[in-house]
Amino acid sequence: MSQVKLHITVAAAALMMASGGACALSLVEAYEKARLHDPVYRAAFYANESGKENRILGRANLLPTISGNYSAYKNRTDIEAGGRVTHPAYTSRAGNVSLRQAVFNLDAWARYKQGQAQSNASAAQFEADSQALILRVVAAYIEALFSDDQVALASASRDMYTEQNKVNATLFKKGEGTKTDMLETQARLDLSEAKLLEAKDLQLAARTTLSGIIGDDVTRLDSLSTAFKVRAADQAGFEAWKKAALERNPELKSQMYSVEIARAEVLKARAGHTPRLDLVATYAKNDSDTINTLEQKSTVRSIGVQLNVPIYSGGSVNAATRQALANQERVRAEMDGRTNKVLLDLRRDYDSVASSVTRIEALLKAVESAKLLMTATTQSIKGGVRINLDLLNAQEQLYTAQRDLAQARYTYLLGSLKLRAGSGALSSDDVREIAANFR
Repeated sequence: MSQVKLHITVAAAALMMASGGACALSLVEAYEKARLHDPVYRAAFYANESGKENRILGRANLLPTISGNYSAYKNRTDIEAGGRVTHPAYTSRAGNVSLRQAVFNLDAWARYKQGQAQSNASAAQFEADSQALILRVVAAYIEALFSDDQVALASASRDMYTEQNKVNATLFKKGEGTKTDMLETQARLDLSEAKLLEAKDLQLAARTTLSGIIGDDVTRLDSLSTAFKVRAADQAGFEAWKKAALERNPELKSQMYSVEIARAEVLKARAGHTPRLDLVATYAKNDSDTINTLEQKSTVRSIGVQLNVPIYSGGSVNAATRQALANQERVRAEMDGRTNKVLLDLRRDYDSVASSVTRIEALLKAVESAKLLMTATTQSIKGGVRINLDLLNAQEQLYTAQRDLAQARYTYLLGSLKLRAGSGALSSDDVREIAANFR
């Protein structure tokens, strides 16, 4: 095999061998581990579990409250009557059960609506956090995989320059090469050594990041399949993605529920001016309740209504209402800002995916052209038309094209997931679909 063909073969195999292996960590495995171990996701999970209870807490304000109490006392009383003092001792007992049901209570109604909105907001936020986990896992996995590719390409580059250096030394001894060729190659070799060290540092950092998410050490990863192909360009257009985002994006839904929470807070504040009407029922039993009812037992059953009308509270109700209204407008402004950001990110991701399709096609051609350039440069050197530096430049061009191609493919995969996340359609099924591109 000629020297140039050896170079091309090694470079082409570098990406395929970067992270393959029988014990490689698949993307699906990484995602499942992250769901169990990622501290950010676990915190979001328990925050949602807490948020679910707001629905019950809010509803409780509309349901009846039942309470009971019982008391028993030993009493000794001094009674003076007609110059005579007696000291009766007796035990008094009292017990009652009471029920209170709100008939008209604006504050209770506001708390009920607020509890529902809080639970809905929590669920929407957890959906957004679940999508964020997918993006973080895939991004960390791809970053680790790209760092492996960088190490593989840097190693191949270093090996090729080492081999080229040997060839130049042999040619120089035979009087067919020059000292300049040797120095040029040595300079490239020294630079490739430095790039290899840098690539290994980045590889360690990328794997450490992925390990922190999945809670396990990362040794080997699946590599991108050589049969990987991008999908055809999106035919629906950006407006379809925008419509889906406005309807389903979990961040926007969470913000929408935040507006409802703020609206309920205004209603709670205004409730300070409204009357409260409750249905009250009591069942009480007393035994020697007082000295006047000594050795008497009584049972009292009562049912009725209780009206509480607020008159003046020092201006606190008006102040609380104005404060709640201001907070409501603030939340609405935050929702508008969040909507603008989501749509801006969606537009950027849409354009990134669309341009990645064309970019990948162009880089595939660039890699093939770089391989042909190396072959042609070698032939030209033999014919005395080109020099050693031209071959080194051709090699560098090949490595750059291969690196850019790998990066473009990863950008396309991650961008497609971000696009689905922005539209609110990202799920674990997409992880499995993306994972099918890795072997």
